[in-house]
Amino acid sequence: MDTAHSAYPPHPRGSRVPVGLRAPFSGRTWREFLHLFLSVPMASLMFSYAIAVVALAAGLLITFLGIPVLAGGLVGARGLGTLERLRARALLDVDVADPEPVRPSKPGLMGWVGAVLKSGASWRHLLYSLLHFPWALFAFVFATTFWAVGWALLVYPLWAWTFPQYSAQPGLQLWGDGYGHGFYLGSPLAIGLTSGVGLLLVLAGPWVIHGLTQVDRVLVRGLLGPSPLASRVSELESDRGVVVDTAAADLRRIERDLHDGAQARLVALAMDLGLAKEKLAEDPQAAARMVGEAHGEVKTALQELRDLARGIHPAILTDRGLGPALSALAARCTVPVAVHVDLDRRPAAAIEGIAYFTVSELLQNVSKHARAGRATVDVWRTADRLMLLVSDDGRGGAHTEAGSGLAGLAERLDSVDGLLVVESPEGGPTSVTAELPWRG
Repeated sequence: MDTAHSAYPPHPRGSRVPVGLRAPFSGRTWREFLHLFLSVPMASLMFSYAIAVVALAAGLLITFLGIPVLAGGLVGARGLGTLERLRARALLDVDVADPEPVRPSKPGLMGWVGAVLKSGASWRHLLYSLLHFPWALFAFVFATTFWAVGWALLVYPLWAWTFPQYSAQPGLQLWGDGYGHGFYLGSPLAIGLTSGVGLLLVLAGPWVIHGLTQVDRVLVRGLLGPSPLASRVSELESDRGVVVDTAAADLRRIERDLHDGAQARLVALAMDLGLAKEKLAEDPQAAARMVGEAHGEVKTALQELRDLARGIHPAILTDRGLGPALSALAARCTVPVAVHVDLDRRPAAAIEGIAYFTVSELLQNVSKHARAGRATVDVWRTADRLMLLVSDDGRGGAHTEAGSGLAGLAERLDSVDGLLVVESPEGGPTSVTAELPWRG
């Protein structure tokens, strides 16, 4: 969980103290300051380690031992990076995933060494060790000085008496020429103004600390986490798995519908026609009745096959597009549905199909679970995205938690770089927004 986008919550429940006055005493401020404090020894260790590894490897290159030494040093840098990610997670609320692992392309020591040296994540860890030290030193010194001066000036009225008591001067000296001329913070007005300046510095201190730790967050995310390419590859692998699972589930559903529906009905129809054929000679009227019943069964089987074909890909969607297809879909819903489609042209066929089945599933949820009196479907295009909004005035309480139908729908949309957002408070109303790439 990365909560760095919000420095401090505006008002905790039950708190009437403004955020600016609470910030110097908040747990987040002191965790961030502790991170800056611990960064100095940790960055010193990592910087010294990186310099030693690079120097040793460079010195041993002439003997060819430098290459495995450098590989071992990179592995050590990755280990230190693990500690840094844990520290950032605990103190900065930055949850950075582990980088892509080292995968040797061939067995043996040299295969492992080659894989480590080719790993961009390993080199980024080494670069972090070199770059973080000067920043950590600067950030700690600046934050400590800024806040220490602020607190010292804030409480100046409590220790201003020490100057006339022990140094024979009226107060803290701001400047002097060495000949007894200077400016001292000794009058009540000067002491009060000094304390006021200290208060401003103390109140600004948490924001200064937060700004400094933002750089640490950027360094950790950018250098110690997986590369954008590796993250994208992992995301695509996950999405491919979702697509494969969804396709397999759809095939099983079609097979089940055929087996339990049209196929069973056609088998029964064949048996009825066989009996009618046997009775044709001895009881033509009974045979005619059986043929009439079989004719009704044929119509029912044809309707089931049409429904099944519509569930695979409706012909109206192919022939006339998303607007008429959604209107036909809304007509079969158990509650009145108003459909508004504002598209100047049709998106890609695959996206159009996903949009249709998304609305279909959402309207099924409205029919089965929402207890709604009416619903609306809005479809429009924004830049290169196709937007769908299905809303109803039902009881609410819909969610995308694991195991729910909406969770599966969200995964399917994510597999094509789509997005599903559900707003459904208890008592309603419910609004479900789906976003898909246009790909026209």
